[in-house]
Amino acid sequence: MFSHIMIGTRDLDRAKTFYDAVLGTLGVPPGHVDRHRIFWRTPTGVFSTSLPINGEPATVGNGSTVGFACQSAEQADAWHAAGLAHGGVSCEDPPGIREGATGRLYLAYMRDPDGNKLCALYRLPKAAA
Repeated sequence: MFSHIMIGTRDLDRAKTFYDAVLGTLGVPPGHVDRHRIFWRTPTGVFSTSLPINGEPATVGNGSTVGFACQSAEQADAWHAAGLAHGGVSCEDPPGIREGATGRLYLAYMRDPDGNKLCALYRLPKAAA
């Protein structure tokens, strides 16, 4: 459904350090800087951050969350820890299992150094009947 996600930043160097560490825990190679943007490419899509082209300050989308798929709860924890070690701030409840209409999820939330809300999500296997 999506080809890419782009969020704003006020500091490209800080964003690259943060996202190289966080996305690296998911097996994503370091980002590529292109003028005022950074791109992290995978076979399934592109995540990017950019200085706003219009020259206005980058702002946070209130109510917005960018979610990253994880292969295990441990990977989600590593993602969260890497983010906190590189300027992220934990938000929502602590990382852990949430029960919902779509099943059991392991979720970890944080805000990046620019304040963008991020989530690591691992869908737990359905319990055997």
